[in-house]
Amino acid sequence: MFDDLPGQLYAALIKEDRWKLYIEGLGNTMIIAIGAVVIGLVLGTVIALIKVNANLNKKNVFLKFLDVICDIYLTVIRGTPMMVQILIGFNIIFAALSFDYSVLVAIICFGINSGAYVAEIVRSGIQAVNRGQLEAGRSLGLSNSQTMSLIILPQAIKNILPALGNELIVLFKETAIVGYIAVQDLTKMATLIQSRTYQPFVPLILSALIYLSIVMLMSWGLRGLERRLNKSDRR
Repeated sequence: MFDDLPGQLYAALIKEDRWKLYIEGLGNTMIIAIGAVVIGLVLGTVIALIKVNANLNKKNVFLKFLDVICDIYLTVIRGTPMMVQILIGFNIIFAALSFDYSVLVAIICFGINSGAYVAEIVRSGIQAVNRGQLEAGRSLGLSNSQTMSLIILPQAIKNILPALGNELIVLFKETAIVGYIAVQDLTKMATLIQSRTYQPFVPLILSALIYLSIVMLMSWGLRGLERRLNKSDRR
C-alpha cells in the first residue's frame, strides 16, 4: 500500500487534473449541507413553536391539530433511516421531474430529516427557559409571539447552541450518502477516482481528511460563538 505513495498521490491528484474532481465534489457537498441546514433550522423552529404553543393553549383546536401533524412527522422521520428517506424522495416522490434534480432532492430530504431533530432541540431549549419569563413578558403587555421572539427565543438559543452545532456537524457528515442518488459529492468523487486508479488509499484518506478539516473548522467557529454569547451574559 505504501510502496509507491508518490505514484499513488500523482495518480489520485495530478494525473488528468483529478484534484478538480475533489473540488467539484466538495462544492456539491457544501451546497447540499448549507441548503439542508437552512431548511432544517426553519422547519425545526416552526415545529418547535407549534408544539410549545399547543402545550400552552390546550383548548385551541387548530393548534392541537397542527401538534398531531407535527407528532406524525417527527415519528416518521426519526423512525426511518436517512438512506431510505433519500431513496424514496429520489425514486418515488420526485421521480416525475424531467430535469437533473438529484442535488435538489438531496437538499430537501436532508433538510426535512434535520428539521425533525432541530425541532426537538429547539423545543427543549424553549422549555428550559423559566416559565416566569413568559409571564413577565405578558405582564408588560407583550403578546405571545412578541414574548417568544424577544424574550424566550434569545435565551433558548444560548441553551441549545452546543446541541444545535452537533446536529449541523452530523448533517454535514451524513451528506456522504448522496452518491446513492447519483450526486457527485466529495465521497462519490473519491470512489470514482479509486475506480480509475485501482488504488483506494489516497482518494479515501484524502476525502476523510477534507471532511475532518471542515468539521474541525465548524467546531472552532461554534466554540467561538459560544464564548461570545457567554461574554455578553457576563456584561
